[in-house]
Amino acid sequence: MVFSANRVRAKGSNLLTYVPSDARVVKIDDYTVDFILTAPNPILNSQWGTWYIMDKKWSEENNVVEPTPVAATTPSYASLHANGTGPFMVESHQPGVKTVYKANPNWWRKPEHNLKEIIFTPIGSDATRVAALLSGEVDVIEPVPIQDIARVNSSGNATVLTGPELRTIFLGMDQLRDELLYSNIKGKNPFKDVRVREAFFKAVDIELIKTRVMRGLSTPSALMIAPQLFPLSKDFTRPKFDPDGAKKQLTEAGYPDGFEVTMDCPNDRYVNDAAICQAVVGMLARIGVKVNLLAQPKAQYFAKVLKPGGYQTSFYLLGWTPATFDSQNVLNDIMGCRDDPKSSRGESNLSGYCNKKMDALTDRVLLETDAAKRDLLIKEAFEVAAKDFAYIPLHQQALAWGVSKKVKLTQRADNQVLLYWATKQEE
Repeated sequence: MVFSANRVRAKGSNLLTYVPSDARVVKIDDYTVDFILTAPNPILNSQWGTWYIMDKKWSEENNVVEPTPVAATTPSYASLHANGTGPFMVESHQPGVKTVYKANPNWWRKPEHNLKEIIFTPIGSDATRVAALLSGEVDVIEPVPIQDIARVNSSGNATVLTGPELRTIFLGMDQLRDELLYSNIKGKNPFKDVRVREAFFKAVDIELIKTRVMRGLSTPSALMIAPQLFPLSKDFTRPKFDPDGAKKQLTEAGYPDGFEVTMDCPNDRYVNDAAICQAVVGMLARIGVKVNLLAQPKAQYFAKVLKPGGYQTSFYLLGWTPATFDSQNVLNDIMGCRDDPKSSRGESNLSGYCNKKMDALTDRVLLETDAAKRDLLIKEAFEVAAKDFAYIPLHQQALAWGVSKKVKLTQRADNQVLLYWATKQEE
């Protein structure tokens, strides 16, 4: 545990915010560890939701004591091998082809599943993926393309599990560089002007995205967090869609003819991600902004835009589910200033947005143990970001899992497919 707490905070880790940098981790005995903090933290254990323990001896033997940066071109031993005591064991792994798991007979829990083998197979084509489900070649696919949901449900062989997801899909703009990496505007950065950011926000027709692109399976959002996770989210409303007003603001900002910018977008990470980006390209064209869309598979996309890749983006689409299910994660990781190289604040803030008032509020949010007072601090912080038009939240996407009628599977709002709860009828 001590080793893992240090590893998760080491150089190259993308999980630096999971354990406070100044926390001391002290072994008491073989089954007890003390976390000694310099200040209160009411959500400390919530920050550990997706932080997993690494075996020290195994890590040392396989030269993976340090974490592997996401931008690494060669996967480490830990990327391709498992060291844990979970319900399944990795039998084989062929990157991009398939991964085979076998049930672990020595699992420490009583199995609730009846699975003997699991085969994960990447299928990039939507049509091929759906056909594989309907033919019985595979038992579960994720996601089901929205346009195919009705066909799957009427097939008799499979059904689609749908429900709201906690992930918020949003647009971000580089507000840090003095000149954008990918734009025809030289010598300055249009996104440093709040009028430009507001114009982009008002140019996005979120209802059109909901009805045409998402086919009704999305929840438009005014905030960078799902309403299920913040009780005061009802106090916020999105600015109205106003392309004429947006065009006027661009003119006032000095861009009467608009400008050109490249948009980075994954094309296989979120529900209809590339289609959303294409819709945004058309909407911004109405106010004179020419967007050059660079839609790539998620591996290339994340290697380019995340911290290890140098935040190489000017305008982008991203999705975020707070690992803690708490607003502090969003305020700190996505919206916090990234100007201190010794701090993990702003770790996933690709835009470089920075407002010290919001950072101060975020620090108070982390310390406040009174829930009502804490919610008011969170609300104030989100109000600061809203006034700055720091980001353009779009929606919470809907989950759509295609599942064979021979399989029972529990759907979680965080989109984790946990197969140790799955059962399958015997053939």
